[in-house]
Amino acid sequence: MVLQRATHRLLRSAAKALPRQQVRQLSIHEYQSHKLLSEFGAPVPKGRLVRTPDEARSAVSDLGPCFIKAQVLDGGRAGGVFDNGVQGGVRAVRDPEEAAALASQMLGQRLRTRRSPKEGHAVNELYVAETVPFDAEWYLAMTIDRSNYAPAIIISKKGGRDIDVIAQEHPESVHTFNFGLSEGITPALVSDISSKVGLSAAETGSLAPILSSMYQIFSQKDGTLLEVNPLAHSPDGSFTCLDATFTFDNSAVHRQRDMFALRDRSQEVADELEAERHGLLYVKMDGDIGNVVNGAGLAMATNDAIGFHGGANSNFLDAGGKATKETMQQAFGIITRDPRVKAILVNIYGGLTRCDMIAESIIGASKELDIRVPMVVRLQGTNSAEGLRLLAEANLGLHVESDFGRAAQRVVELAKAA
Repeated sequence: MVLQRATHRLLRSAAKALPRQQVRQLSIHEYQSHKLLSEFGAPVPKGRLVRTPDEARSAVSDLGPCFIKAQVLDGGRAGGVFDNGVQGGVRAVRDPEEAAALASQMLGQRLRTRRSPKEGHAVNELYVAETVPFDAEWYLAMTIDRSNYAPAIIISKKGGRDIDVIAQEHPESVHTFNFGLSEGITPALVSDISSKVGLSAAETGSLAPILSSMYQIFSQKDGTLLEVNPLAHSPDGSFTCLDATFTFDNSAVHRQRDMFALRDRSQEVADELEAERHGLLYVKMDGDIGNVVNGAGLAMATNDAIGFHGGANSNFLDAGGKATKETMQQAFGIITRDPRVKAILVNIYGGLTRCDMIAESIIGASKELDIRVPMVVRLQGTNSAEGLRLLAEANLGLHVESDFGRAAQRVVELAKAA
C-alpha cells in the first residue's frame, strides 16, 4: 500500500510534466524525440517530417502504409479536433494520394486536444511514420521522483493512453522503479523490472537496451521526463518506440545549447514569450484572478491561497527578486490585456525588491493602462511603509491588505462580485 501511494504521487508529478510548455521545462516534438532515440540506439519506426501535401505523398510512396501525426506540443492528439472539423491528429493512411489529401486537411489548421489551450495549436508540420506490426501497447517513462530524490522508471502493459488515465483505470498495471543516476541501468535493476512486471526472456532482452538508451539521453541531456507511449510490443517479444514525448530542464539552457536550439516558439503562448523577453516568468492558467508576485515560492503560495479561498488563477507570474519599475509595468500590461481577468492580487515581499518602487509601478500602470478591474495589494518588507503611503496618496481605490490570507480571500470576493 505504501508503494502504491508513492507510485500515485509520482504519476501525478509525471502527468503535470507533460506538455504544454511549463515552468523550467523545454518540450520538443515527437520527430525530434524519435531522432534522439535513434541516435542513442533505440528502435523507432522510419519516418519523415513534411510540411506540404506533396511531401506527404512522397513520404508514403517511399515508406508504404503510414501514420500521419500532427506535430504539436500537446498530448491527446489522436482524440483532437481540427478547426475544420477533421477528427484526430494521428491518422493511418494506406497510399500516397490518401496521405496528400489528409495532409491538406491538417496543415495550416489549429488542433485542439484535451491538454491544449482553447484556441488549440497551429499545425505547420506533420510526421509521417511507417506502420509497425504489434500486438500490444505498453507505456514506458523515465522521470524524476522528487519524493525519493532519485530518477525513476515507470512501466505499464496498458499503454496507448495518457498516464493519468492508465493510473486511474488500471492502477495495478503501473510499476515504478527508482535507480541511481550515477549507476544507471544495471543488470540488477533490469532483473528487478523483469521479475515484477513479468517479462519473458525475449521481452527483457529487448527492453534493456531501450532503457539504457533512455538513460543516456536522460543523464546527458538533462531530461526531466522521457515518455514513450505507446511502446509497441511485437509477437516475438521485441519492442519499438512508436511515440515519444521528451522534456528537459530549462536550467540547463547554457550547457545544452543543441537541445534548446530545437525549441519551437510557435507552439508557445504569446504572452509567455513576451514575459520572457522582459525577464518575467509567466504561465497562463485557466482562472479569472490575475496575480503579480516576486519570487517563485511566494507565487506558488499565492496561487494556492487563492485556490484555498475558492478562486482560480488566470496566471502564474514571478517578477523575480530584482524586479524593476519597468518590468513590473510590463507585468501589469500582460495581465490587464487578458479579458478573463476580473480582479488582480499584487503580493510583494520586499527583500531586494523595494516596496516603494512597486507602489510607483502600480501607480504608473494604473495611469498608463487604465486598469478597470479591482486590485488587492499586499506589500511587506523593504520600504513597505513608504510604498503604502504612496498608494494612499494616489487615491486609486485599491484594496490594501497586510495579511496574506485576507488578501487572497479579498481578491476572490472581488472576482466573484465582478
